[in-house]
Amino acid sequence: MENGILKATAAVESLIILSDEKISEVLSDTADALLEAKEIVLKANREDLARMDELNPKYDRLKLTSERIDGMADDMRKVAVLQSPLNKILSETERPNGMNIRKISVPFGVIGIVYEARPNVTFDVFSLCLKSGNVCLLKGGSDADSSNRVLVSIIHDVLRKHSINVDVCTLLPSGHESTTALLQAVGYVDLVIPRGSSSLINYVRENSRVPVIETGAGICHTYFDKDGDKDNGREIVNNAKTRRVSVCNALDCLIIHHDRLSDLPFICGKLPDSNVIIYADELSFVALSEYYPSSLLKPASPESYGTEFLDYKMSIKTVDSIEDALKHISANSSKHSECIVSKSEDALQMFFQRVDAACVYANVSTAFTDGAQFGLGAEIGISTQKTHARGPMALQELTTYKYIITGNGQIRS
Repeated sequence: MENGILKATAAVESLIILSDEKISEVLSDTADALLEAKEIVLKANREDLARMDELNPKYDRLKLTSERIDGMADDMRKVAVLQSPLNKILSETERPNGMNIRKISVPFGVIGIVYEARPNVTFDVFSLCLKSGNVCLLKGGSDADSSNRVLVSIIHDVLRKHSINVDVCTLLPSGHESTTALLQAVGYVDLVIPRGSSSLINYVRENSRVPVIETGAGICHTYFDKDGDKDNGREIVNNAKTRRVSVCNALDCLIIHHDRLSDLPFICGKLPDSNVIIYADELSFVALSEYYPSSLLKPASPESYGTEFLDYKMSIKTVDSIEDALKHISANSSKHSECIVSKSEDALQMFFQRVDAACVYANVSTAFTDGAQFGLGAEIGISTQKTHARGPMALQELTTYKYIITGNGQIRS
């Protein structure tokens, strides 16, 4: 595995000479190659799925379908046609002594990604890293090992076709030893980005000697205000909770203003179709008890809040004011995505100003927290921290910068 890291580091030089036109061509060809190898990829994915319990929340993340593979190829094509983020003049200053200072966007170099049972990440990371001039070191989970190996073999075949060093996309062995080696690769790896559960993210943050950007867990809330539109609320809550429960932008907690408890059965009216289990506080439990299936309605406990369910489960919290809602979000949020449903401009502005999260929504489902949905082509993760990058991380977030200083013989006195 150390040899793989060394080869990846050495491959950085081979990316510097590639034109953006060549990179776009490689990505387009890789998307085509993925579709041509669809049956091979699905077969490998079935091998991975056979080793996992279908009730495991990770099962849906692991599963590839014909439609999901089409989406992976489509996202890669979108990245291919995006403008290169490299060599952009971010600022330029002419000093009184005639010295010119330009701030220029450049790649990080080698980016390590530690991720779990999400084989689509393999293609997203490769496309974004190649387009931004970075070598990617992939450390996938053992759950998706067959899928990841087939996907990387497709990438390598295309790279060889274009006479590009295949080490620009390196898949490390799936064992824990590879994770340890990657996190200790000071001087060889410039940045590590974990994608997965909170336990994985915490492990990487606590054990890495390489700089880390956290793509944190998504504990997402939707606050239905006293001035909320119940039709909008019904659709937003259902979409945010049931569209895809295993992803980080899924709804975990509905907060409802006390004055609107009578509308709660309507707002939650679509959730029984997906067998969503609700953990309700005392007041919301009473409001739902005659309308929501008893087998799916349970009393909330302290553990029901601040939990990323990644399942057909959610909690409900009743509050007396928007201030109480903001306090609940502050105490339980992972700073990923938070939403308010309201027609009050004052409430919206207070929510925008007071909520500390990467993405703050008004009358829109949190399911849109996604690089592709933001027009970024794809994403390498959703950053919940505040240094360097926040929110969906795409091409721009995979660059750093350097200063270029030119003159005609100036010296400092």
